[in-house]
Amino acid sequence: MFKSHKPGSDDAWEGIVEDKSRGMLDGANMYHFVKVRRGDGQFIKVRIDRGLWKSIAVGDRIVKEPGSGPIKA
Repeated sequence: MFKSHKPGSDDAWEGIVEDKSRGMLDGANMYHFVKVRRGDGQFIKVRIDRGLWKSIAVGDRIVKEPGSGPIKA
């Protein structure tokens, strides 16, 4: 069993993109991930949609507010 890394609807965080990756974890669907360094120094790996993944680069800031998905800030 694996962790989905998909942010919950009530989650809130912001940080700097440290790394981008993608993979076919289930063999059929492409999943897009970013490794984010939060303001407190912790790293989180988050699953994001393809459009956002293509529009960001390492060093960009992304923000996740409660009730919405991650966005480029």
